[in-house]
Amino acid sequence: MNIVKNAVVSMNYKVGTAAGEHVDASQPGEPLVFLCGHSQIINGLESALLGKKAGDKLAIDVAAKDAYGEVDDELDIKVNKSMFPKDAQKNLQEGFQFRAEHPTKEKTEVTFTIHGIEGDDVLVSGNHPLAGENLHFEVEILEVRAASSEELDHGHVHGAGGHHH
Repeated sequence: MNIVKNAVVSMNYKVGTAAGEHVDASQPGEPLVFLCGHSQIINGLESALLGKKAGDKLAIDVAAKDAYGEVDDELDIKVNKSMFPKDAQKNLQEGFQFRAEHPTKEKTEVTFTIHGIEGDDVLVSGNHPLAGENLHFEVEILEVRAASSEELDHGHVHGAGGHHH
C-alpha cells in the first residue's frame, strides 16, 4: 500500500538542519507512527511521503516555510513582568512556556518561551525553535496500512506505536 491520506505510517527517521546540526531521531525499535493527512507531522515531510511505500528509504529536504515556518519578528518581544499574573511573576525563568494571544493577530494563540530576564523585562519568543530552519530528513518507511474506522473517528493511531485507550 502507498502512503495516502488516512493511511497509518510507521517509519524510522533522523532530522537535522540544512547546516548539518542534529535535531532529532526515532529510537531503535520505536518508530514514529502517524495518521497521514491529520497534521501529525510537518506539512513538507508529509507531502514528500505521499505515494511512497514500505521499504522505501528517502532523503528529504524541507524548506522552513513547510516545516516550522519562517521567523516572525512580531513574536520576539519584551514584556514587563507586571503583565504576568502576580502569582506567576516569582516563577518566571528561562525555558518557562505559556500560551497567549498573538500580539497582532486577533484570536490566534501562540506558545511563548521565556529566553531571558533583564530587570523587570521578560524576553519571550513565540517562534518555534526551528523556525527559519531548512530541515533534512533521512527516512525509512517500515509499514503502511489503512487506518481503522475507530482510528479515523478518533483522529489518531491506536495500538503499537500509537495511542492506547
